[in-house]
Amino acid sequence: MTHTDEHEKVAELIKDFRFAMFVTQDPDNGKLVAHPLTVQEAEFDGDLWFLVSKVAGPVADLVPDAPVNVSFSGDSSWVSLSGTARLVEDRQRIRDLWNPMVEAWFPEGPDDPAVGVLRFSAESAEYWDSPGGKIATAFSFVKSRLTGERYDGGENATVEL
Repeated sequence: MTHTDEHEKVAELIKDFRFAMFVTQDPDNGKLVAHPLTVQEAEFDGDLWFLVSKVAGPVADLVPDAPVNVSFSGDSSWVSLSGTARLVEDRQRIRDLWNPMVEAWFPEGPDDPAVGVLRFSAESAEYWDSPGGKIATAFSFVKSRLTGERYDGGENATVEL
């Protein structure tokens, strides 16, 4: 695969996910902390955007230039992105990303001063893709057990973005 093909593969996998786990490191004790977030923009160009509370855990744990992770998991594919994130002060971006689902968390609307936009910039990705979902995965597992051959869990690659 070329670099462009690899990037397109990651983008193709990500577009099917709505929810992500955003992993930061607690600045006080160094422990990893995972925060569930909703992806607000389906087209992946290397950045992911999340609408967040400016005082919530994901933002409170951010340390400038510290590595963070965003991961996605589904029935037939998994993606782990490594990169950095920062809170961006951009009211227009918040309005552009706004949708009725977000209003459940922020009933005052996109101009609520507590709403922030978190920009995640990916540097690398690792993905696992098992086309056919659970059935294909189960078949491959059974086949490996019967034949004694190594389990073929599908396609796996690491991509520099």
